[in-house]
This record gives sequence, C-alpha cells and structure tokens, in this order.
Amino acid sequence: MGSKIGGNGESTLAEIEAAIASASMLLLAKKRRRDVSKFDGMKQKTIERMACIPGVNPSKTLSISSSSSSSYSNSNNLSFSWRAKADFEIARFWKRFPKISTVMATTQLNGLTSSDRRDEVMIAAKKSISNCLSETNLHLTIPALKSKSRGKVRDIYDGGDYLVLVTTDRQSAFDRVLASIPFKGQVLNDTSLWWFNQTQHIAPNAIIAVPDKNVTIAKKCSVFPVEFVVRGYVTGSTDTSLWTVYKNGTRNYCGNVLPEGMVKNERLPANIITPTTKAADHDVPITPYEIIQQGLMSQADYDEASQKALSLFKYGQHVALEHGLILVDTKYEFGKGPDGSVLLIDEVHTPDSSRYWIAHSYESCFQNGHEPENVDKEFLRLWFKDHCNPYMDKVLPDAPEELVTELAWRYVFLFETITKSRFQIPETTVKLFDLLLAKVRCRDCENCNTD
Repeated sequence: MGSKIGGNGESTLAEIEAAIASASMLLLAKKRRRDVSKFDGMKQKTIERMACIPGVNPSKTLSISSSSSSSYSNSNNLSFSWRAKADFEIARFWKRFPKISTVMATTQLNGLTSSDRRDEVMIAAKKSISNCLSETNLHLTIPALKSKSRGKVRDIYDGGDYLVLVTTDRQSAFDRVLASIPFKGQVLNDTSLWWFNQTQHIAPNAIIAVPDKNVTIAKKCSVFPVEFVVRGYVTGSTDTSLWTVYKNGTRNYCGNVLPEGMVKNERLPANIITPTTKAADHDVPITPYEIIQQGLMSQADYDEASQKALSLFKYGQHVALEHGLILVDTKYEFGKGPDGSVLLIDEVHTPDSSRYWIAHSYESCFQNGHEPENVDKEFLRLWFKDHCNPYMDKVLPDAPEELVTELAWRYVFLFETITKSRFQIPETTVKLFDLLLAKVRCRDCENCNTD
C-alpha cells in the first residue's frame, strides 16, 4: 500500500514538497519498466475515482443574477459555429489576427520566431489539447492540505502557514473560463518564477519553493482585496479597459485625470494605476480614496503597494523593451506576510496578467490605425466578443483549435523571448495530479509501494 503523507494528518512543508517532486520522478521511472497497458488501466481507474478528467473546453456555464447588468451589446449571430465556416472565413480570421511577425529587431527574436520553432510548438500543442490540466484535487490525497479554493486559473490549497498553488491550463477572460491551453500552466509558473527572481530588489515576494513545473509553494499572506492594474497605453476591449471607458467619455478614471484627444493604443503621458476590487464574480474599478474610505487598505499600505507596483512596471517595461517587446499594461497583487511586510504575490508579468506588443512594428501599426502585433490573449478576447456576448451568454462557443494552438505558441514565445531560455515541451502526457494520485492513492499496483 502506498504511504500517506503525514501519518497523523499533519505534514511539514518539506514532506509536501518532497511528495510532489518525488511523485514525478517515481512515475516517470516506472514508466520505462512497466507494461503500457497495465499503467493505462491503473491511470484510468485512478482518474475516474477522483473525477479529475481534463479537457480542452471545461464547463463554460454561467449563472446570471437578475440584478446583473452590462452595457455590452452584440448584433452578431450568437449561434455561430467556427467549424461550420468555409475556408475563406478561416483566411479572413487570420488576416485580422496575423501570426507573430518573423521580422524582429534582434537576432535573438529572429531565432525565436522561426517557422520551425513555431511549427514544433503548435504541433505539440495540438497533440496535447485533449490532455490539458484543467482540474486538480490534491486536498483529497494529502491530509495536510486542509481545503481548496478554485480561482480562474489557479487551484489554491491551504497548508496551514503556507499555500500550495497549482497553475492549471485554464484560460480566463471576461471573468470566466473560456478554454484550456496546452502548456499554459507550466509557462505561467516558469515565467512568474523568472520575474519573481528578477524583481526581488524592488518588491519582496511570498515564494518559498517551486517543486514542480505547475506548482508553487508560497507564504500565507493577508491578501489585500485590491488588484493594482498599471497601464502605459490607452487600449483594451473589456468593459473595464481604459480605451472602452475613454471612448465612452470618461476623463477621470480611478482617480486619474486623462487628457483629451487620445486615440486607441496611444501611449499615456505617464504610467497610471487603475485599481480594481477583487470581487467574487468580476473586478470593479475603484479610486484610491474609496480604497482607504472603505477600509480595504490603510493609507500607508496603499502608498507602499502602489509605489512598488509603479516601480515593478517601469522595470518590466525596461526589460521587455530590451527583448523587443512593449509591456503595455499588467496587474499586481500584494499581501501582508506574517511579519507585517508587504509582499508581492500571485504572478508577475505573465501573458495572463499582462498585455505585450511587438516593439519594432508598434509605431507603424499605430500611425496606420492598425492593431499592434500582440503576444497575449487579446486576439482570443476579440474572437469571443465577435461571436457571442461573453458577459451575458450562459454557454459560450468552443474556442477553435486554431486559436488554442496559436495561443499556446504565443505563451511559449513570450517565455522564450523574455527569459532567453528554451521552453521544454513536456515529454509525457501524465499530469501533476496523476503523478500524485499514483503515489498516494494507488492500491492496485505493487510497484507503487513507497514504504
């Protein structure tokens, strides 16, 4: 029988970290000597037992209360089906959302955007579409993990004085899950870790360890219920984006006075913070004055966090530009650690939390009224806005396979461009929760005995 972590229902941080790491090594080693059919049978029984079957398009149902309201309207046919469209429709789509340019400002970018690398990643992504990491249930197998909170992208487990954060492949926008993107969780975790390491001189963070490519162990903090959204340009497509509110006539947004005469995708005179509250169903813009008056943060904590946010963004813009990219906007989250210090948490400058444009073509696109070449999920947002009402429709159309694989490539492209390292495409289709389950829940295979 496989050994459980923490025989008395208690586990140390080292035990949990070791369990996650050793489970990965254990199953990969066994894979070489175990009969494939036997492994597949064990894996299937384990997955069925835990009801953790991942898929490319997780449930996209949404309950809308009678009090919900939205200024969004869309005259498009809501029953649109991508697969029913003819080839000329596909060609028209890719004309609107072009592939990432292969003409870059530096030799490094030329290499990273070569057709061979893009094809390699997209072929691998297509093969992995049916095996995305969409759900995890580690709290059912590790007694020390007391509870699970399911975020839009991360599954967060309470380990007492620390948290275990599993970054899944879920893709969110419009305050809901749209699809699952191959490799996304690993890319986000790797990208955040790189930025956390690079920005410690600006803001200390809550990271303790990263025992697996999809897992981060972090200090438990008292999280401020405010997201610090920092913007350098007037752009966006969501209801709370700066361009949406600006074109509707708003000139004082979240305490920032905006100049007249700006156009979409234009650079702001200075970087600004447009805070939002971390509401359960959607983010709500708020002013610094309201944050203090409502008791969401003290004046001192807000001043410190906002200063760190602006400094992080300025540094991020500098690093991005050195790598041929423009960091357009992003969001940061902060919390107070056990010692009372303000810590950076969650993620940093990932394609989920940030908008990136290709630097060398920005000016030309802007002057000609074209959308900048982007390396983020904006093109997926635009597709959903074109073909449904993502704020109000209870069920959304499936994301086209072409978009899913393209977004997987863009996430990898951003990681490789920023870090100057090559993303390791997973060689196995076995996911994290399968590895853990194989160690602590398998009762049928004597080779799983780790006593």
